[in-house]
Amino acid sequence: MAELAGLEDPRTRKVNEKHGDDHGVNLGKLRALAKRLKTRHDLACALWETGDTAARLLATLICRPKAFGRDELDAMVREARTPKAHDWFVNYVVKKNPHAEEARLSWTADPDPAVAAAGWALTAERVVKRPDDLDLPGLLDVIEAEMKDAPDRLQWQMNCCLAQIGIENPEHRARAIGIGERLQVLKDYPTSPGCTSPFAPVWITELVRRRQQK
Repeated sequence: MAELAGLEDPRTRKVNEKHGDDHGVNLGKLRALAKRLKTRHDLACALWETGDTAARLLATLICRPKAFGRDELDAMVREARTPKAHDWFVNYVVKKNPHAEEARLSWTADPDPAVAAAGWALTAERVVKRPDDLDLPGLLDVIEAEMKDAPDRLQWQMNCCLAQIGIENPEHRARAIGIGERLQVLKDYPTSPGCTSPFAPVWITELVRRRQQK
């Protein structure tokens, strides 16, 4: 904790706070620290319990993702309230855990929008990597009905799922693009030059174009 405190930079904190993250540690330096520590699951658990965002980010990098039980995952996803801690926990821990599918099914319809966002992030990954037995038309039904009015973090993950369905499945592409055009979610999201807009119709069209050129 003392070493993390020594990495705190007021300028980095100011930037991070604009995105809802309450820490000032450069992520490159945090990753370097994790590389030096290597896997230390007990330390990761202790760091998580501090409640400090930088400590929790470090914990996701040095833990053993498969060591967490189902109940632990559920408790931790509800504790990971800042966007970066939530994102890293889902991507670096839950997605590598044997209970990921069980968690996905439970979380997607959770009344807590942050937990539901984690469920939709796991669903978007399944659309890409393991789409067998997913009800894609049913997912599109839910997205069409609920994404427009969803809280920001949940809306973002539902939109990612919408885009991945359109990118990966030609038979659902027209409907996915149509849903995006009707809902207009993230249409005006600021996008840096050279980056693809998260607006689903643009995102889908651009990624499909790139694949066709290969």
